[in-house]
Amino acid sequence: MRGALGGSGVLLRRLREVMAAPVSPQERLDRLVVVIAGNLVAEVCSVYVLREDSSLELYATEGLNREAVHLTTMRAGEGLVGLIASDAEPLALSDAQAHPAFSYRPETGEEIYRSFLGVPILRGGAVMGVLVVQNRASRLYSEDEVESLQTTAMIMAEMIAAGGLKALSKPGATIGLDRPIHSIGTTLADGVGLGHAVLHEPRVAITNLIAEDPGREVQRLEAAIATMRLAIDELIERGDVAHTGEHRDVLETFRMFAHDQGWLRRMREVVMTGLTAEAAVERVQSDTRAKMLRQTDPYLRERLHDLDDLANRLLRTLVGKSNGVTREDLPENAILIARSMGPAALLDYDRRHLRGVVLEEGGPTSHIAIVARALGIPAVGEIANATALIQAGDAVIVDGQAGEVQIRPQPDVENAYKDKARLRARKQEQYRKLKTQAAVTKDGVEIQLQINAGLLVDMANLDETNASGVGLFRTELQFMVAQHMPTTAEQQALYGAVLKVANGRPITFRTLDIGGDKVLPYMERLEEENPALGWRAIRIGLDRPRLLRGQVRALLRAGAGCDMKIMLPMIATVNEFLRARLLVRREVAMLERDGRHGPTSLKLGVMVEVPSLLFELPEIAREADFLSIGTNDLMQFLFAADRENKRVSERFDPLSAAGLRALRSIVDEAGKADCPVTVCGEMGGKPIETLALIALGYRSFSMSAASVGPVKAMLRALDAGKARQRLDAWLGSSDGAASLRPLLSALATEMKVPV
Repeated sequence: MRGALGGSGVLLRRLREVMAAPVSPQERLDRLVVVIAGNLVAEVCSVYVLREDSSLELYATEGLNREAVHLTTMRAGEGLVGLIASDAEPLALSDAQAHPAFSYRPETGEEIYRSFLGVPILRGGAVMGVLVVQNRASRLYSEDEVESLQTTAMIMAEMIAAGGLKALSKPGATIGLDRPIHSIGTTLADGVGLGHAVLHEPRVAITNLIAEDPGREVQRLEAAIATMRLAIDELIERGDVAHTGEHRDVLETFRMFAHDQGWLRRMREVVMTGLTAEAAVERVQSDTRAKMLRQTDPYLRERLHDLDDLANRLLRTLVGKSNGVTREDLPENAILIARSMGPAALLDYDRRHLRGVVLEEGGPTSHIAIVARALGIPAVGEIANATALIQAGDAVIVDGQAGEVQIRPQPDVENAYKDKARLRARKQEQYRKLKTQAAVTKDGVEIQLQINAGLLVDMANLDETNASGVGLFRTELQFMVAQHMPTTAEQQALYGAVLKVANGRPITFRTLDIGGDKVLPYMERLEEENPALGWRAIRIGLDRPRLLRGQVRALLRAGAGCDMKIMLPMIATVNEFLRARLLVRREVAMLERDGRHGPTSLKLGVMVEVPSLLFELPEIAREADFLSIGTNDLMQFLFAADRENKRVSERFDPLSAAGLRALRSIVDEAGKADCPVTVCGEMGGKPIETLALIALGYRSFSMSAASVGPVKAMLRALDAGKARQRLDAWLGSSDGAASLRPLLSALATEMKVPV
């Protein structure tokens, strides 16, 4: 083989001539392998294309038996070609048949060839096929030769992506580019959405791949790198970025990668093979994404993400920024696809046309998940390489209930989901018919059903569900979607608008619950080993009293002439509550001293979510005006099991005896002190869990708007007295069962209670 990088330019020019020739797709592919083999002085050149069934099909060859074309196939991971497709890495061998993965296919006649060089055909990090050259003699392939073949593979990838080979596919053997993909992720927001993909940040379209003047392309690349570095420097030095803190460190790390010589040298080398500057950046980015998808170390994955982001910046500089779909031109039945996005970005889209969200990142407690649930948009996160696998306009199904995404689904799959969506719609219609029905159990026990909210848009759910009020208004969402710290006046305006929409129905405002996983971009964040157990919620409020006082002042002013309920999160001791109550009382006194009108009545409550408070229940029930139970954190802390860690999050069941006994102690002590208590965590919005809570004695729940119908349907069929008798008996036994869920499910079936 010639192998010199200078020879790549000649090869690319010859490939461009073949691509432009007015011939059939198969003839074009046949000519391409001849050109590649001739230029690289190889006796064999073969192209394998990934099909929709994940097998690799021989599409063209020079040197092997041509009768094997479209007949020879192998599974991903099978043989040397399958190994390259599986690992997405080049493979060079001087004695191919000695490799343990070698798979002999007699119909190809390749047994006489010893040397083997294969590279994956990559686009956006996704494998589309494999390009192979072979020689009879045993020999080592140089790095330049590998580089030359990788550059050629990129041209192949663009040809496949453009649909140039579709006409060659046999029935039932469609090219993998269009193959249906079933991907399992993490549920962010419940529901089923069918539609077509809209990319939140569309890919930069590269129309010119082959360079006319490599020297000029190097200059363009250098200029783009300088522009990118300058932009990052300006971002870091801007006055609105804190000069210390973790996110400053993150930006500094980002700047460090922008100066990474290995990454930059790699792009320069690719340009010198004959590609344009933008094509070189895309090729290196595709290699980076392929490595990222196969990397298990979270630190290395994050660093590869940084390089991916930097490559996008370079592409926008070289080609021009591609604007995302705006609020005004969002098509009907849009499924939004993004690597990640903030809650404010989601709110910019027209909710009427949005049917679902698919993210490469994001967990169930992320900010975007909270907003998606509030808007009632099905959403799934942790879908690997979604932005590369999904093309704009692709049919996509989002199953928020199962945490699954169907990409380019087969007609039978799509019909099945349409049936599922229709069934869900019928159930929702049945739930809507319950809207005017009282929330009363079969044996006459009245239950109060409220909704959780956090944005003004959520308040429409009050009328839609006929809920009795808002049992949890997450005030931190206003802070999370803002670009700066909301002023007291801005906070007051929101709280006033919420109270006006509520029209007399009770609203429980929870003070700022930030910290942990809820990081505000404009606030300094300390690096903590266990952020969920760290400086967050009321701890920040007590340590930074100006922040808490400003919010309390806004609440008191907004609540003038209304009944006001304020709840304090993450209270661990009675003393913390007393300190916070003193601060609130001082704000009330200041309001009166200034001659301002305040709330008609003010009740100050506590969110019970820290287990230490279980041992001060009589005292806290006596001091607080009401209690609300945050079951998400309470159970996480009770079992010392991080709810974001899949290895332990499902190891313990809240419906175990330990969890239910803890919850029973709270409602019992609250009852003794005549202190109202509400469940506002996720347990209160799941029918089987709510059944258990009613049996324990709870009579007030706050949940997502979508949960009100299923919970009301359940409780109206429930005999609360009978359920209590059974649960008391089970909790009184000591059989060591890991969970009472099977017994509760059997009870529901026995009583014909829908759960």
